[in-house]
Amino acid sequence: MEIRQVGTSGLRISRLGLGTMTWGRDTDEHEAAEQLRLFLDAGGNFIDTAAVYGDGDSERVLGGLLGVMAARDDLVLATKAGISFKTGQRVVDNSRSSLLSDLDKSLARLGVEHVDLWQIHTWDPGVALEETLSAIDQAVSSGRTRYVGISNFSGWQTARSATLQNPLFGRSPISTTQNEYSLLNRKVEREVMPAAVELGIGFLAWSPLGRGVLTGKYRAGLPSDSRGASPHFANFIEPYLDDRSSRIVEAVFVAADGLGLSPLEVSLAWVRDAPGVTSSIVGARTAAQLRGILTAEDVTLPAPVREALDDISRN
Repeated sequence: MEIRQVGTSGLRISRLGLGTMTWGRDTDEHEAAEQLRLFLDAGGNFIDTAAVYGDGDSERVLGGLLGVMAARDDLVLATKAGISFKTGQRVVDNSRSSLLSDLDKSLARLGVEHVDLWQIHTWDPGVALEETLSAIDQAVSSGRTRYVGISNFSGWQTARSATLQNPLFGRSPISTTQNEYSLLNRKVEREVMPAAVELGIGFLAWSPLGRGVLTGKYRAGLPSDSRGASPHFANFIEPYLDDRSSRIVEAVFVAADGLGLSPLEVSLAWVRDAPGVTSSIVGARTAAQLRGILTAEDVTLPAPVREALDDISRN
């Protein structure tokens, strides 16, 4: 698998990242272990999790595999902080104390002394950005993370964060930004991706398969074993079951049929090779699903096909 430089930093990660949002909940330990084995055998090194995934269960499952499936130093381990369901409802808290507490708990669940990339999971309008970023500096200076990033920030939020974290001022630079990006959602092309390129920040695309909709699994309805039918993910999938998304999915199927590929391969290759994308994070419920995803490594879309998909999916 191709290894790419993350922006202008010294960090290097595989162009596909292994997402673990379902681990410990819809993906048990045995399936997770098989997924990790398949990913590593394919040459991947970038593993992405978060404190909020499964209320920490994703990190616990991953931590149980570290040192068993692969040497810790062979992996680029990333996690996120700032979101919880402490009250039963989604809570965002980017205060310095909360973020650093999240990080310490993540390290304990993962069973490691440091992560390679620590990310602020989303913007918090209730906390001054300067306080949030001070947690980043503390995490780096204390050795708890090697690199830092942000996630789900808008264009101006990304630019402001990078400006405040200028290493010329002795601050820890923002190395990555992680945002949703797929043929079904290209909003980041307006401001976030141009900002990342200009500022030397690596762009990590989450949900490059349009939350699974681009695989075509929802063309004929809602499969009982799909994420869309899961109580945890139904609201996550529903926005992409509209008429616009259906038209894009049909265009992907036409392209896939003409190229002798699967819709998944077409959709993932489109994101993976889009200008400015460093890595595309893919998540699968089962090892069999991940095996199908990894076949996209052998696919490069012809320019006319990319252009046609660009036209029909443009926001």
